[in-house]
Amino acid sequence: MVSPSALPAGADSYFLAPPSASPRPEQQELRDGLLDNPAHIDPKFLYDALGSSLFTAITQLPEYYPTRCEAEIFERHGQDIARRVGPVQAMIDLGAGDCAKAERLFASLRPRHYVPIDISADYLQSAVRRLRLSYPDLRITPIGLDLSQALALPAEIAPEQRLFFYPGSSIGNLDPEAALAMLRRIRRQCVGGGLLVGVDRVKPRQVLEPAYDDALHLTAAFNLNVLRHVNRVLGSDFDVDDWHHVALFNSDRSRIEMHLQARHPVTVTWPGDARHFAPGERIHTENSYKFAPQAFADLLGRAGFNNIEHWSDSRGWFSVFSARA
Repeated sequence: MVSPSALPAGADSYFLAPPSASPRPEQQELRDGLLDNPAHIDPKFLYDALGSSLFTAITQLPEYYPTRCEAEIFERHGQDIARRVGPVQAMIDLGAGDCAKAERLFASLRPRHYVPIDISADYLQSAVRRLRLSYPDLRITPIGLDLSQALALPAEIAPEQRLFFYPGSSIGNLDPEAALAMLRRIRRQCVGGGLLVGVDRVKPRQVLEPAYDDALHLTAAFNLNVLRHVNRVLGSDFDVDDWHHVALFNSDRSRIEMHLQARHPVTVTWPGDARHFAPGERIHTENSYKFAPQAFADLLGRAGFNNIEHWSDSRGWFSVFSARA
């Protein structure tokens, strides 16, 4: 991967370097995860071009409430949020995907520079082409970046009045200590600016689990697609027909867990190694932590943020937090 800060100033796009002949860090990461006990795949690998498209479709499902709840908050409290945020020079959209969530805030926040960041570079480029046609006066700098690595921004992005936008409760995909580390990295990059972050709240199991195991099985397709992505990156021979999707709420850890479970004995091979999976054995692919509002406010405080405020939807299912660095 090329660090964005290492690329020439004035470039309007920053994307991952093309593959080289030497082993890539993501290949080693996948090998280590598949050989671990229990096996796991980092959720970032869910978001290839097809995975990103499937996730966009998931957000339209009746079972998947977070997107609608977050949109309701911005619609009901948008003016108050904009006053709280203040002037925005650069709006830095973490995990931007199709950029639609940020786009809905352009009118109220009025950023001068939009910086969408996503690991799925091809999907992001397509979204940016659309935005440039619709907003010809808005400066847009897309960045293809794995957010689990160092959060480095190009020098051309002004350090003043930065607003980091982290919607959709994506922060919940990180374990608590990793979430704290991410929030600290964000704070170091926006001193004098702020953060606007969506957070999913604790609620009954009968609401949570269908949001991750829908009747149309789109989430199952999204989860199974990670195996095809792993095959391309690692050179493995996963067959999606050998696996099925499992989603459950772990109340002890206050998180939804997604797994892929072997339907029968399966041996998966890749260059230089292999693993046998027994029937019923699982690969852990994603967590989605759910927070009580005070718990997340405390996490922001530990990360060094202040002036913390949050808004909720009418059912109290979701919150949007504003914090100053």
